[in-house]
Amino acid sequence: MSAILEARGIRKVYRGGDGTPLVVLTSVDLEVRRGEMVAIVGASGAGKTTLLHLLGALDGPTAGEIRLHGVPYAGLTDAERDHLRNRDVGFVFQFHHLLREFTALENVMMPLRIAGLAPAAAQSRAAAVLAQVGLAGRASHRPAELSGGEQQRCAVARAIVHDPGVVLADEPSGNLDHAHSAQLHDLLAGLARTLETALVVATHNRDLAERADRILLLEGGILRPATAAEAMS
Repeated sequence: MSAILEARGIRKVYRGGDGTPLVVLTSVDLEVRRGEMVAIVGASGAGKTTLLHLLGALDGPTAGEIRLHGVPYAGLTDAERDHLRNRDVGFVFQFHHLLREFTALENVMMPLRIAGLAPAAAQSRAAAVLAQVGLAGRASHRPAELSGGEQQRCAVARAIVHDPGVVLADEPSGNLDHAHSAQLHDLLAGLARTLETALVVATHNRDLAERADRILLLEGGILRPATAAEAMS
């Protein structure tokens, strides 16, 4: 099966305030296929978040090429890049970033409304996805009325409501206790298979990493398969 998401020779260099270059990614290659869950592990500061931002078209690489469904990011206009993200990329962050004045249902509807879907259709789709993540009975609750685990499941629902080709999750359980983390890990692993999306997770959590089809280590700006010992650390 061909890859949904491809990265070739990705390099990312930032400039410090004094002009000194800071090399975060040296040469990263990655392919993720439909229904595949890939975990990226590595020390804090290794560049995992930077890599996810590049894969999600939130930032551009210094060198290299990224393609989603065979479409290269390079050369896209800002409007085309925004459209690609809204249509084909879902994001889950460590903190849920839900809009506190809106209900769970309204938060999940938001990507669909931004994409121009009619209110009734957006509401129907959002309600179905909330049920899929176990929040059917919490649709009318605002974030402050949800537990931490429920807030993060709502964020997952928002990330998948538009049926994206790829979901990028950055330490998604980093702010949850053990019980809620386990529930979220089950949800994420199950959704990758059920929705046949490509799921890339950056995590320090061994339990979540072990649920992935592949575990990759980001170290020294290079991404490579993790050894058994590295995957368990």
